[in-house]
Amino acid sequence: MKCIAFILAASFVLTVPTFAAEQLTPQQLTSLVASAKTSAEHQRIANYYRARADKLLAESNDHARMATTFRANPATNNDKQIYATVNHCEYLAKTLKATSNKVRAIADDHEQMARVADQR
Repeated sequence: MKCIAFILAASFVLTVPTFAAEQLTPQQLTSLVASAKTSAEHQRIANYYRARADKLLAESNDHARMATTFRANPATNNDKQIYATVNHCEYLAKTLKATSNKVRAIADDHEQMARVADQR
């Protein structure tokens, strides 16, 4: 049990984001999305979403590693623990990766809008 607690604590510490991207509040993002016309504004939005996608992908990778660790540990690879921990981590890894891909697509859209805005 101490091993599980250590793994979870270590994964939390390692996933604390240290992105250099601009931090926008939800209100700032909403306002920027509603009024963005220039290349720089769309690029700010794209940067925000790209940083968010990177964070989600890092969390997905952490959960995938935890699932592998839990499955390899004899204390946590019984039917009850697999259902409670491994399946949970595998589900989160899959869901977070899919969400990361969707958020990255939004970033790509805004980068395209930034290129089009430059041409006007």
